[in-house]
Amino acid sequence: MIQAADFVRAARDLGWSLWTGTPCSYLAPFINHVMADPGLGYLPASNEGEAVAIAAGAELAGRRGIALFQNSGLGNAVNPLTSLAHTHRIPVLLIVTLRGEPGGPADEPQHGLMGGITTALLDLMQIRWEFFPHEPEAIHPCLARARAHLDEAGLPYALVMRKDAVAPCPAPPAPAARPVGAPPPAADSATATATRRDYLAAIQARAGERDLLVATTGYTGRELYALADRPNQFYLVGAMGCASSVGLGLALARPDLNVTVLDGDGAALMRLGALAAIGYLRPPNLLHVVLDNGQHESTGGQATVSPSTDLAAVAAACGYPHTARCLAPEALAAQFAAPRTRLGFIQAAVQPGVPDGLPRPRISPAEVAQRLRRHIQSLGAPA
Repeated sequence: MIQAADFVRAARDLGWSLWTGTPCSYLAPFINHVMADPGLGYLPASNEGEAVAIAAGAELAGRRGIALFQNSGLGNAVNPLTSLAHTHRIPVLLIVTLRGEPGGPADEPQHGLMGGITTALLDLMQIRWEFFPHEPEAIHPCLARARAHLDEAGLPYALVMRKDAVAPCPAPPAPAARPVGAPPPAADSATATATRRDYLAAIQARAGERDLLVATTGYTGRELYALADRPNQFYLVGAMGCASSVGLGLALARPDLNVTVLDGDGAALMRLGALAAIGYLRPPNLLHVVLDNGQHESTGGQATVSPSTDLAAVAAACGYPHTARCLAPEALAAQFAAPRTRLGFIQAAVQPGVPDGLPRPRISPAEVAQRLRRHIQSLGAPA
């Protein structure tokens, strides 16, 4: 059994400074210790996949993160691990508990199947793993192996934690509740005439080198690329619904830069819980834009449920201090160009439609990620 403080200290010495995830009783000592450390801070995610995406966003900005969660939630992380971390070559350290281990301590029935397949599932996802260290002298070598793999392969590495690996640690006081805002006035989206391209062009025309644009998967990233391919733009491929969590990681890791997430209504709905985590953490340099056309347009135009879901009101209820709706690119451009003093959410009504001959990016997802890293590094360290 080890002390949480010993592992956290070794991880910090080797470059990990961001912790995010979802709870498990096995992980309680870590979460309690990190929450009590003002030099670290624990970022609560709404689900395991969001934790992976938050850590991935932070890594792109130069801050290594650890995503920790229970193995029963590993399924929630499969999509961002395979579509985001693997596809874009983003290294994230995982700590996954082994509830329901065959031959191990008795556990709840819901852990029975996952306990027997956790390590096989990691193997299937081509994620190298080892068991979490149980002795203090094993901590540094374990983390050194993990860091070497992250650096060399650019892929995730998992530590599989058995019961009683870490000694208990008292919980810090619960954080104070944060007030939520009022939703913006309603707007008649039926009067919207602008296309997704119109909105993207308006933002891109005003974006400088210190503006980071994160475009959701599908036509949004492709249209942004077609307008002009720039090193400050990240085109998410796959990992639908994770763009806002990637943006959150970027914004928290680089508070000196402006981060804008260009989301879609279908993607936002797919991981709606991400809004709660973003609204709680409230980075003032993050602007979350949802281009809402009521469709999953890149898969054939199937309708989403956004016409009966007030996304701006949801964001306000989740703690976004500034929410607005807009029907014209000029209105969105004005919001984008305004000084960033508080977290913002903009719901932009969009007419369906795709430009003829829309190209796919010729630069690979891994190259997009590496280029963004280099761009952020070229801007220098935060003041």
